[in-house]
Amino acid sequence: MTEPDPKRRGSDEPGPRAANIFDVARLAGVSHQTVSRVLNDLPNVRPATRARVEQAITQLRYSPSPAARALVTRRTRTIGLIVPGTSDYGPASITMHFNLAARAARYSVDTVTLLDVDPVAVRATIETLLRQRVDAIVLIVDDVSVLEVARGLDLGIPFIAVAASVRRAPSVVSIDQYRGARAAVRHLVELGHERILHLAGPPRSPDAIDRERGWRDELAAHGLEAIEPPHGDWSPASGYDLGREVDLADATALFVANDHMAIGVLSALRERDMRVPERVSIVGFDDLPEAPFVFPPLTTVRQDFAALGALIMQKVLLAIEEPETATETTPLPTTLVVRESTRASS
Repeated sequence: MTEPDPKRRGSDEPGPRAANIFDVARLAGVSHQTVSRVLNDLPNVRPATRARVEQAITQLRYSPSPAARALVTRRTRTIGLIVPGTSDYGPASITMHFNLAARAARYSVDTVTLLDVDPVAVRATIETLLRQRVDAIVLIVDDVSVLEVARGLDLGIPFIAVAASVRRAPSVVSIDQYRGARAAVRHLVELGHERILHLAGPPRSPDAIDRERGWRDELAAHGLEAIEPPHGDWSPASGYDLGREVDLADATALFVANDHMAIGVLSALRERDMRVPERVSIVGFDDLPEAPFVFPPLTTVRQDFAALGALIMQKVLLAIEEPETATETTPLPTTLVVRESTRASS
């Protein structure tokens, strides 16, 4: 029997993972932004640092993305879009309207959906998009840890993060979750409600954090107490579970983190024989297409996702054509839509 050639052993097995820009940065002891500057032959890099980066590139046999060199002189008219793997109304609406805005500007969009939107996965996806020579990258953020990563990125191409945040930056765009939440709670206060509970969204979601912050601050502005809220996951099922468990002994109103959760709450309260709005007033957030057709029709906070999609594309085009003009962008306003799920406190 002929012995297998040891040189061929394992030839069908996948080889080692190719090095990426973050591997080079670690070996050279610098930031990935510095590696990007070296790859693009940009100034403001010390000769010793440049030599260290080039040595790490050679040692790791790193093959820089074509985008790192070619984007200086030519474009692909393609934008990379990274979205969380969720059926939630917000990210899905942003994705749709951004694609429409990009198409109107004669750009195509390469969309990558991540089931686990953590810093490691985001970095790997960005590296992949760079290798595909996109002209810009847009990231829809649904976790605060990813937002911090996004703030530190310097890729040599425009990068825009879509996220609610207290700290504004030229590379961050959003809808004003905080003021939208305050408007929702203010509406309930003006109806005479003094015990207003909140059913919050995921604790690491920037949108949920800003909505909870708005609820707390509006209650404080009226001298009302904020009871620590339970958290759902944006789904009707989580709203239903919270609606079954929430203690409404002396509460007359609920501000629910989004409409999907509010729909679940409405179902749970019906089972508890708690009439809405006679016993409890409810305000949601998003203004789902279904919101006017649930029973009772849902008072909610409308977000203008079409305007957000257009704004993201506007920021991308400015960053590509006139990067020196980049300025902070004021979050887009929301609109309170009053329907029949709220009424004056009796």
